[in-house]
Amino acid sequence: MNRRHVLKLLAASALAGPACAAAQSAYPDRLIKWVVPYPAGGGTDNLARALAESMRPKLGQQLMIDNRPGASTNIGADLVARSKPDGYTIMSADNALLFFNEHLFKKLAFSPENDFTYVGAIGRFPLLLVVHPDFPARSLAEFLAYVRANPGKVDFASVSNGSPHHLAMELFKSRTGTDLTHVPFAGAAPAIQSLLGNHVPVMFLDLASGISYIKSGRVRALAIGTAQRSAAVPDVPTLAEQGVSDVEVFALQGVLGPAGMPAEVVALLNRQLNAALADPNVLQRFSDFGFEPLPSTPEKFKALARAESLKWGAVIRQANIVLD
Repeated sequence: MNRRHVLKLLAASALAGPACAAAQSAYPDRLIKWVVPYPAGGGTDNLARALAESMRPKLGQQLMIDNRPGASTNIGADLVARSKPDGYTIMSADNALLFFNEHLFKKLAFSPENDFTYVGAIGRFPLLLVVHPDFPARSLAEFLAYVRANPGKVDFASVSNGSPHHLAMELFKSRTGTDLTHVPFAGAAPAIQSLLGNHVPVMFLDLASGISYIKSGRVRALAIGTAQRSAAVPDVPTLAEQGVSDVEVFALQGVLGPAGMPAEVVALLNRQLNAALADPNVLQRFSDFGFEPLPSTPEKFKALARAESLKWGAVIRQANIVLD
C-alpha cells in the first residue's frame, strides 16, 4: 500500500467522526465536479454529460463536466487521485486508466488499484473487426486464410499506440497466430479516413464510431468482439461464433473517485448512476451509437477492471508495447 493511499485512508477515518457524519448526511450540498480525461465533444464526454443531466434532479446539485485531456488520460486521473475524497470530485474512466496504463507506462503517479474509489460501471462500446469493402474477404474465415497466406503484408490501423483498437488486434493476432502490421494514427478521425480510403484496409473499430459506416456499406464488419451480438448490428456474428474464442474486446467506461470516499457517499452515487443508466432518454442516446449499459455494484466494477488488467497486461508484455 503506497503512502498516498495510507494518507487518504487516514483522512477518510477522520471524516467518520460525529461532526463530519452530520455533514455527510447532507451530501451533496454543493456542486460535484465530474472530470472527463478527454476533450469536449467526444464519446466519453457525451456519455458523461448525458448521465450528469439525468442524475442532477435526484442529487439536487449540479454535476459540472471538467475536461482534462492528455497523456492517455493520466492528467485527469492524477488530478482526481490527489483530490479530497469527499464525493465532490469524480471522473469517467476507460480502458486506459482501468487496465492499460499500469502496463504501458513504466512509471505512473498513481495506482489504478489503490488510489481510486470504484463507484460503478457505465457500460461498454463493442469493438468490431472491419475491413474496406474491396478487401478480399467477406467472412472471418476468408480473412484468416488471406492474412495467413500473406504474413506481415496486411496493415491494420488504430487510433493510437496502446489504444483499445490497437490492443484488440494484438490479442486477436496472439489467439489466431496471424501476423499483421500496425499503422497507428493520431486519433480516430484519421484512422477511419485511412480505412475508408482503403489506404490501411483493416482495423478493430468501436461501434460508436463505425455504426454509420457499417450500415451504409462503406466498411464491412466481419465480427464483433463481445460474447453476444449487438442489437445495433444484429447481422454481424461474434468472433466466438466463428471459431475464435477468448477474444472479447470492448471499450469499458465507468466512474471513479479518489481513494477513501465515505461508503454512504459511494452507495448514493452508485444508486443514482444506475438509475440514470435505466433512464429511457439516456438509453435512447446510448442505443443510437451502440453503447451497452452495464449497471453494477462498486465491487463488481472493480473486480471486472482488475480481471481485465491481468488479461491485458499479458497481451502488452507479449507485444512489447511501452509508451514512456
